[in-house]
Amino acid sequence: MDNATLTVPDLRTDLARHGFARVAGREMLAMLDAREQAWRAFAQSWDDLGPDLYMADGGRYRRRRHAAFHCAQGRFTRKPHQPHFQSRDYNPLNGDVQRWFDPVHQAVIDNPVMQAVFAFCAASFGEAIPDGWHVEMHQFRIETGDGEIGRPTPEGLHRDGVDWVFVMLIERRNVREGVTRIGAPDGTPLGEFTLARPGDAVLIDDRRILHGVTEIHAVKPGLPAWRDALVVTFARER
Repeated sequence: MDNATLTVPDLRTDLARHGFARVAGREMLAMLDAREQAWRAFAQSWDDLGPDLYMADGGRYRRRRHAAFHCAQGRFTRKPHQPHFQSRDYNPLNGDVQRWFDPVHQAVIDNPVMQAVFAFCAASFGEAIPDGWHVEMHQFRIETGDGEIGRPTPEGLHRDGVDWVFVMLIERRNVREGVTRIGAPDGTPLGEFTLARPGDAVLIDDRRILHGVTEIHAVKPGLPAWRDALVVTFARER
């Protein structure tokens, strides 16, 4: 990998100024020092995600795994497996429900790519706070085809109810669209772009910015089609 031209201070400046910061895949993978073998194993773990059975719209287009951690001074400690919970104030579709997803495999967490992501997020988001951070990691696969429309964010333009959000594309297979949209708290559009290549990423100040992703559709109907993404959130421990 070439040396990254962006630095963490650059990203922190963009976050402070705009409320979000984008990183191109090539630069992101360079910052993570993502070696080919480690990245391949990391990406292949998305082939082993269980179905999301909590979709209030009745859809079966989303697969995921989930894990929670405590982060203090850049050190991550995995918590006992627990449900993912969002208030209906932030997720009107699936909120106010304790959603139990299959746990992320420890081998995925131990992968050098994931460890580098943790370090990168801690450096980008981790200002010193007394009680540390509650961190959640989500592996998402959104599938489309055979009459099922893939909706990465069926709740629409939204906040997650945390402090910080990191989203990185792992793979797009036979899909089009899936545009990331950024908005002000009142919904005013602030920009849109597509995470198109492995490693393409966006960092979001969830206290200031709404985000969402449009539906995906298969380029070639009848063939497998999906969008894989990693999401890591930071919230102050309560």
